[in-house]
Amino acid sequence: MATLSPVLLLPVKSPARGKSRLTGRAPEDREALARAFAQDTLEAALSVEGIGRVVVLTTDESVAEAARAAGAEARPDAVPGDLNATLTAAAAEVASDHPVIALCADLPSLRGSDLSRLLAEIPVEAEAFVPDAAGSGTTTYVAPTARFAPRFGPGSAQAHRDAGATPVGLELARLRADVDDAAALERAAALGLGPHTAAVMGS
Repeated sequence: MATLSPVLLLPVKSPARGKSRLTGRAPEDREALARAFAQDTLEAALSVEGIGRVVVLTTDESVAEAARAAGAEARPDAVPGDLNATLTAAAAEVASDHPVIALCADLPSLRGSDLSRLLAEIPVEAEAFVPDAAGSGTTTYVAPTARFAPRFGPGSAQAHRDAGATPVGLELARLRADVDDAAALERAAALGLGPHTAAVMGS
């Protein structure tokens, strides 16, 4: 990875609107899980010495307060409703010449060691992405500020690949285990949940 420490951007939806595909759970349970996923993901990112700044992007003030309490920065979405535009604007504002990592906030099994291994794997000045467990989505996108152009959304893995980004981290199962539905939550649980998610799950 580049000698300048990367800036990590963590976009977090309002938990009250998140995880609608976790069927069979009450709305308050889905909200609690969404908060827990984000908190476990954030704490994993904050534990990595090689990351210079962690910036949470959210319109939810309670999420922002929790992020600041944990030691991260928090900023409102620059372009509400447009994840890629929000990430791009944030990178331009906070990253300067540092590499930028955009990380999904629904990785409840993530450990800091996973991100450390990823940073060690990425070549200097590379544009790279980590595909999700299904192989079609993206959990992590990394690029120098000047080339930072995230393409999150349906078919994002192929979109990143078509734009010249290199798939990396294929062996990092916890970094690929994003949770959108009940089956994905079961897979993440098998990898070991972070403390906040485990507490909500009662495990």
